[in-house]
Amino acid sequence: MYTGRTEKPCCLCGRPETAHRIEIPPRAIQQLKHAGPIAWQDIEGEVTLYFCQDDWETVRDLVLETGLSPLPRCNAGRASFVLREDFEALLNANRAEPDQRPLERDLLENAADVLERYEADDPHVEERDLVEARVVTWAMEDLGPPHVPAGD
Repeated sequence: MYTGRTEKPCCLCGRPETAHRIEIPPRAIQQLKHAGPIAWQDIEGEVTLYFCQDDWETVRDLVLETGLSPLPRCNAGRASFVLREDFEALLNANRAEPDQRPLERDLLENAADVLERYEADDPHVEERDLVEARVVTWAMEDLGPPHVPAGD
């Protein structure tokens, strides 16, 4: 029985041993390298990017020191996400496109909270959370308003 993808390689170099991860909204997968063939509208839940320790240092420096997003350098083929089943092919029936606006809103609200606590010098803001918050915020700013599914 297939239970899904079990290996979670580094999205930059492909190493199987990873030390850190960040989660991004499905729409942000468009900003990843080799994302063209992926129908982001069919992704259910967030997209997780994993990084080995060496590449995490690079990502951390890129985001916190340089102010640049690592997403264009990440390989979409190494991202972890769940695609909805192809009911159109399986059952010859149509299924509505998932509404990802609530997920985007939650991820953006969480990012805003982390950034606000960081600005207030909260000692409990972890570096990983700060990196994730900035990447999510930048990605959503670049992509513009949320996608409205067909039929809404």
